[in-house]
Amino acid sequence: MHQRQKPSAPERRSDPAADRGALSMSHNDSRSLLNLSQLVLSAGQIKPSPALKHSKITYFEVEILDVQSKKQICIVDKVPPASTVLDVKHKFHKACPQWYPSRVGLQLERNGPFLKDSTNIQSLAVSSIITLYFTDLGQQVGWTTFFLTEYTGPLLIYLLFYIRLSTIYDQVESRKNFRHPVVHLACFCHCLHYIRHLLETLFVHKFSEGHTPLKNMIKGCAFYWGFTSWIAYYINHPRYTPPSFGHRQVSYAALAFLMCEAGNHFINVALAHQTNSGNKTCFPSPTYNPFTWLFLLVSCPNYTYEAGSWISFTVMTQTLPVGIFAFLMVIQMSLWAQKKHKLYLKRFYPEVRRKAAMIPIIF
Repeated sequence: MHQRQKPSAPERRSDPAADRGALSMSHNDSRSLLNLSQLVLSAGQIKPSPALKHSKITYFEVEILDVQSKKQICIVDKVPPASTVLDVKHKFHKACPQWYPSRVGLQLERNGPFLKDSTNIQSLAVSSIITLYFTDLGQQVGWTTFFLTEYTGPLLIYLLFYIRLSTIYDQVESRKNFRHPVVHLACFCHCLHYIRHLLETLFVHKFSEGHTPLKNMIKGCAFYWGFTSWIAYYINHPRYTPPSFGHRQVSYAALAFLMCEAGNHFINVALAHQTNSGNKTCFPSPTYNPFTWLFLLVSCPNYTYEAGSWISFTVMTQTLPVGIFAFLMVIQMSLWAQKKHKLYLKRFYPEVRRKAAMIPIIF
């Protein structure tokens, strides 16, 4: 009988070195796969945002003191870091209902400037407790209401004098005297001026920090309404005498008035366009419109055109009240122009340093 042969050692057992090599390769492959997986996960992992990293949000406490007595009025607690001064005013109004947000003035220091409503409360914080000083700004009105009231009065008042009410002028004398054409032209120009202001208030100008004290509106209305009554009374009086140089003086002055009105409008539109587009990094530059070329000479051409309108109206009507009003307007607007020019120098120094404020060379 043939005995069945046993298999040899190499056939019966695997090679230990080969087994170790296979195990080593398998282990390396597993490690490489693990490293690759970790690399992919770490590369694709989104870094946690600070808000997620610190789940506990820190709140501020705002202590509000009276600016005169330094006594504590209230404490506004749990103010989030993203809150603004306006948010604090609303919380303060809930704690003290008699103080409306529009009449609340908050200061970081007793003699410091009032904080803007858009100021972030976190930018004021040195610790978790913020101390602010409260000032009552008085009754407030919106800027739109302010200008609409200020400009509507002169428009209506002038028309009342233009129709020559019997309570203002003698009716018999009014019927006898013939009205010079300059009286009608003056009424048209005066109404055009204030209608332009009203339309620009509604559709062109954008007002920031939307309130002003009521007393400012009363003073502005007293000035404009009072002078309008004086001016309209003289120009529409039955004994009004026309300008010395007649039709030529009236025509040239009326043309200058219309050009100044057009220039003022286009300048206001250019300034509003810069504000709406958010391009506040450079000074407004002239466009193809010739009325905007005044930007090359002065930094506040809207005041230049406004002064030109009233000077032209003075020459056209040749009356003392208009001359006094124009003189006061030129002084006031030159002060406004100087103040705005200083702000422009800080923001746009290279572009504004060679310009005048309102009138070339003089101011």
